[in-house]
Amino acid sequence: MESLWRLGADPIPTRSDAPRGADVVVVGAGLTGLVTALLLRRAGRTVTVLDAAGPGALASGGNTGKLSLLQGSVLSSIRAYHPASLVRAYVQANREGAAWLTAFADAEGVSYTRRTAYSYAQGSDGASTVEEEAAAAMEAGLEVHRVLPTAEATGVGGLPFPIVDAVALDDQVAIDPYALVRALTARLITEGGVVHSGIRATGVRVVPRPRVRTTVGDVWADHIVLATGTAVVDRGLTFAKTHGLRSYCVAFTVPGEVPDGMFLSVDGPTRSIRSVTPGDGPDTAQLIVGGGGHPVGRQPSERAGVDELIAWTRAHFPGAEPVTSWSAQDYQSHNLIPFIGTLPRSAGRISFATGYGKWGLSLAPAAALRIVAETTGTRWRDRSPWMREFATRMTVPADIARGGEENLQVARRAASGWIAAERRAIPVPQPAEGQGVVAQRGGVPMGISTVDGQTRAVRAVCPHLGGVLAWNDAECTWDCPLHASRFAPDGTRLEGPAVDDLSVEPRSAR
Repeated sequence: MESLWRLGADPIPTRSDAPRGADVVVVGAGLTGLVTALLLRRAGRTVTVLDAAGPGALASGGNTGKLSLLQGSVLSSIRAYHPASLVRAYVQANREGAAWLTAFADAEGVSYTRRTAYSYAQGSDGASTVEEEAAAAMEAGLEVHRVLPTAEATGVGGLPFPIVDAVALDDQVAIDPYALVRALTARLITEGGVVHSGIRATGVRVVPRPRVRTTVGDVWADHIVLATGTAVVDRGLTFAKTHGLRSYCVAFTVPGEVPDGMFLSVDGPTRSIRSVTPGDGPDTAQLIVGGGGHPVGRQPSERAGVDELIAWTRAHFPGAEPVTSWSAQDYQSHNLIPFIGTLPRSAGRISFATGYGKWGLSLAPAAALRIVAETTGTRWRDRSPWMREFATRMTVPADIARGGEENLQVARRAASGWIAAERRAIPVPQPAEGQGVVAQRGGVPMGISTVDGQTRAVRAVCPHLGGVLAWNDAECTWDCPLHASRFAPDGTRLEGPAVDDLSVEPRSAR
C-alpha cells in the first residue's frame, strides 16, 4: 500500500553513512522532526536527524493533506469536559502551526489551494454534534458558519453523498504533505543540517552525557528530540496515556466534477473526503476518501474496511476507480490534547511530542515551535499563551475514565491474545497469499504468513510488553493490539513503542 503522494515519487536524498554527534539529535524525519531540526539549525545549533525508513515514510507522508482548524468534532469533544480556555489554546496551537507551515510552503514554492472545510452530519443523530461543534468553534474564536445541504450558495448543494447538517470554516488548506516533507528535508540540508536514513533508534541515555542508542552505535548530543509518533522509550509512560489509531484512504479517478470542499463526518461511519487538483497534489487522481479508523490490531479485517470505502465511493461517485490505497497511524491522547515538552526523568535533556489525533499537519509544526522555545531557553512569559496553557492543563475525571477504559481494553487484549493462541497448535495449513495466522508451538505464539509467495514464521509476541500480535490483512503486517507496534511479515519492526524486531523462526506450517 502506497500513498498517493508517494506513488511513483523519487526517494528523498539523505545520508546513509554512520552519523556523528551534534548539539541536537532529532529522532524521526516526519513533520515534527524536520520542522524542529530546521528551526534549531536557524537558532545556531548543529543538528542531526535519524530515521529508520526515511523522511515522510509514515504518517507525515500518508495523511489526507487537509490542513484545517475545523476538525470534525474535536473542539466540542474537548469542550465537553474542559474549560473554554483549553479549547482556545488548542485552536491557537493549530493556527500557529498552520501559519508556519503555509509560510514555509510559500517560501519554498510548495503549492496548495484554499478550501472550505466542513464538519457534517450524515444522519439526524449527528445534527446535535454539528451544533455543539459550531458552538465550541465560535467560542474559541473561529469564524464558522452553519450550512444546509439545500442552500446552493454555501457550495454544498447537490452533494452526491448524504448530509443533513454541517458547520463550515472558509480559507483552509489542501496540500501535498509529501511535497512538504521533501521541501523541508532539502531546506534543512541546504542550511547545514544532516539527515540520515536507515538508522533505527533503540534507546536513549542521559548520564553521563545524552546519547541515542542506534543500530549503528551511540550518537552523542547535548539535547535529544523524540519525534517518532509515540516515544520509543517508556519514561513517562506515554504509551499508556495515548492509544494508536489506524485509518485508511483510497485515491480515485472520477469522471466529471467532484466536490470542491474538504469534508469530515462527525457521525459514523467516518468519512473524510477531499478533491485533488494540480494545485494541491498529483494529477493521477481527483478524489480521496478516507475512513475505516480503528484501534491498531483490534480489527477483524482491515481489508474489509478498505473494500467498504471503495464500495461507498463507487455508490456515490459513479465511475470512480481506485488508483491506490494506503493507511496511516496516529496517536491520540485520552483528552485530545497532545503531549509536547520535556520527557520525565530526562534532566531536561530529552524533548518529545505525541498525541496529535490525526491532525499532525498543524500540530506537528506547533509542537516544533514549543520544543524549540524550551530548548533555546525562551522565557516563559515570551512564549505563546497556548504553550503555557498546555503545560498547566488539568486532568479531569472524564480523562481518567477514558484512560482507564483504554488500559482495561489493553489488559483484556493481553489476556485474550494468549488464550486464543493456545487454542491452535502448529502445524497448521499454509496461509493463503496475503493471509496470516497465529498458532502456538510449545506454548509460544507463532505468526505464520504468506506474502508474495513466501511463507514465513516469526515469534508473534510484541517485544515491547508481550502482547500477542494480530495479522493486518490490508497491509500484510503483524500489529500489536496493546500499544500499536507494527512489524513486517519477516519480523522487521515498522513503528510503535517497540524498538526490536521479531525473532524469525523455522517455518513449521504445512
